[in-house]
Amino acid sequence: MAPIRVGLIGLSASAKVNWAEQGHLPYLHSARGRSNYELVALLNSSVAAAQAAREHFKLPSTVRTYGSPEALAADPDVDLVVCNTRVDTHVLTTAPSLSAGKAVFIEWPLAENYDAATALTGDKRVDQSIIGLQGRVSPIALKLKEVLRSGRIGRVLSSDIRAFANLGRRDSVADCVSYFTKRSVGGNHITIAYAHTVDYVHDVLGEFDGFQSRMQLQRPVLRIRDQNSVTTDREIRSDVPDLLAIHGKLAKGKTDIAENATLSFTFRAGQQFKDTPGLIWTINGEKGEIMVTANGAYIHSDSYKDPIEIKLHDHATDQVVQIEWDWQDWQKELPRRSRVVAELYERFAHWRPWIGAVVRNPRRNRRPCSL
Repeated sequence: MAPIRVGLIGLSASAKVNWAEQGHLPYLHSARGRSNYELVALLNSSVAAAQAAREHFKLPSTVRTYGSPEALAADPDVDLVVCNTRVDTHVLTTAPSLSAGKAVFIEWPLAENYDAATALTGDKRVDQSIIGLQGRVSPIALKLKEVLRSGRIGRVLSSDIRAFANLGRRDSVADCVSYFTKRSVGGNHITIAYAHTVDYVHDVLGEFDGFQSRMQLQRPVLRIRDQNSVTTDREIRSDVPDLLAIHGKLAKGKTDIAENATLSFTFRAGQQFKDTPGLIWTINGEKGEIMVTANGAYIHSDSYKDPIEIKLHDHATDQVVQIEWDWQDWQKELPRRSRVVAELYERFAHWRPWIGAVVRNPRRNRRPCSL
């Protein structure tokens, strides 16, 4: 089957945030990725910027370069448009391609607010597109679902999460992501780190059936760190909460294993208490309890550079055992930041909802994270 032809938005030689380079390009460049996909076009702020990216990343001269979303949308040889730009440009850069009937892959958050998201998707066919909530296909989330299905801890009674957005600091912000302090932009620790995390938590346990929450802005004034991570005297005022506490009852999910259980989640921007995990997630069941610990809440991307442990306390034997998890062999050939994103690409390639007769692989007959 012919590879899916990709138009990539946001791959830049001078990007302040390089998720397109680190999260997407490694898979698309890999032998496995090339068997499913072909990178055929780039969209940047100008044609010159796209050409500079093509040269910088040593892409073939056949990769077409565009400076406007409309031009990319008009390219008949692009099947899938992948968006890796700042959140408040997602609508601008992808709406023409959606209107043209192309499939899109938009990194989370979908848009800067609810109204923008519904305007982007409301009158367009989006069942062929995906949103980058890749934490739910991480090996950690998949292993937890497997353990819960096995019945080893019985029915889930409650679950508690303490997580920290510890890629940032508690009292300063990097200049390259200073927009995290502006709620109007739509990209910040709450909408990115918390939302990614609660998404895979809900995928494992089920959705809330009602909840209560409180957000707080503890540090409204932050100092700016320069490109060398040196904290300067420059200050910026934030209107984005840096603390969220939420709890509620869980509804019946894909199974009823956690129905009526209580989920409590405390999320804070900045570092955790020194020498303690950045993520502690417990799942308390009738017969046992699971504890997941990681350096941070970034199971969808960054935390894999440090040990992520899953332990199970069996109440009957009073023994604590390690639950082993691992990457698939092909994922180990990729940089850590791209491995979970690569799994989304794999699932989409085998799903192919928009190419004639759908070819399904029995091992991968699950849809990716659909819009």
